[in-house]
Amino acid sequence: MPAYGWVGLGSMVLFQVLLFVTPGRFIGLYYTPLQWTGLILFLDGWRKQRRGTSLISDHFREFVILCAISVGSWAVFEGYNVLLKNWRYLNLPENPLIRIPGYVWAFATISPGMFLIYETLSDMLPGSDEPVYPRLPDAVFWPFVVFGAACLVVPFIWPSTYMTPLVWVGFAFFLDPINGRLGDRSILSEFFTGRFRSMPVFFLAGLVAGVLWEFWNYWALAKWEYDVPYLGHVKLFEMPVLGFLGFMPFIIESYAIYRFVRRMIPLRDGARYLG
Repeated sequence: MPAYGWVGLGSMVLFQVLLFVTPGRFIGLYYTPLQWTGLILFLDGWRKQRRGTSLISDHFREFVILCAISVGSWAVFEGYNVLLKNWRYLNLPENPLIRIPGYVWAFATISPGMFLIYETLSDMLPGSDEPVYPRLPDAVFWPFVVFGAACLVVPFIWPSTYMTPLVWVGFAFFLDPINGRLGDRSILSEFFTGRFRSMPVFFLAGLVAGVLWEFWNYWALAKWEYDVPYLGHVKLFEMPVLGFLGFMPFIIESYAIYRFVRRMIPLRDGARYLG
């Protein structure tokens, strides 16, 4: 495995230990992005060892683009949260010169972390992840797109925490089928035209990512907590258990946003990452 993969694995262990044995605030404030950065380095290095190629080592520019899109896409969800008040942050630095870079760092790890978990699981599970590019028939495509658009608009009309589930599926139904029509990979199109493997693996990757997020968030000093109106008192870590279901469509819509935005960026890369 490349040296950076070992650095990532070692840093995860080191920061987990230091969190409990040192009184300093730095690790507590940045614990979650520190752990996600370590995980990204480790999983990418492990993939390099397994497959001989990986995103960071062979397509670093694409990795940087993915991180940038991750920041922008999560900023959209933060915008929805201003209306829906589904989560709040605790113990953040008051100085914006410290707080804002922390936001950017944390947001930049979201999509890369989830997608590398997907790649790892896909390599470990039976079957092939060779992308295909089917087109949904109009009888399925248009209801999906209209439903997705409605999910994204309704929270503006009725801004309530009860509308939060719509946001976690809206971009998946709206953008993913459009990606398929544009000649890009569409997970919904694959599933509904009989190619069933990729969607369950994405769902599993989303759940794994969600458990890791919430585990690390539970121990962090700077953290988030939720207001979930459905069985909100039944929790695993800081997350109400029903909230973990949201990570399954979230990875699909994060992927759909990435592929949609990536098409509009003129810089090309032979990897066509996950697409």
